[in-house]
Amino acid sequence: MDRGLMLNDADCGFCTRTAALVPRLGVDIDRSTVQSADLAALGVDEDRAMVEMPYVHPDGRVEYGHRAFAAILRTGPLPWRLVGRLMTTRPVDALARRAYHWVAANRSRLPGGTVACSIDAR
Repeated sequence: MDRGLMLNDADCGFCTRTAALVPRLGVDIDRSTVQSADLAALGVDEDRAMVEMPYVHPDGRVEYGHRAFAAILRTGPLPWRLVGRLMTTRPVDALARRAYHWVAANRSRLPGGTVACSIDAR
């Protein structure tokens, strides 16, 4: 794989909307959906991927949630690279993790979200 791969939940309007906006940041990634990717071949945990966005690095490593988003930002231009680095440093890492989990837990209530986006519905 030459570029990293961001995977989003195609059944979630908020996730799909967010995935469509990410390229505007100038990041150097490919995008696909959890539903259309061969998760086993990519080393992605299917259950976790439905709760936290996975990002597959070009070397095959997989990160989830806020760390996935930080890795995606690190492929972009300044200032996004710096934001991505900052998101995984102490004490920002813990705060970014909490913020990501709050967004994930409430994605059905956010712009573009629907009942189908609810993690509890899965």
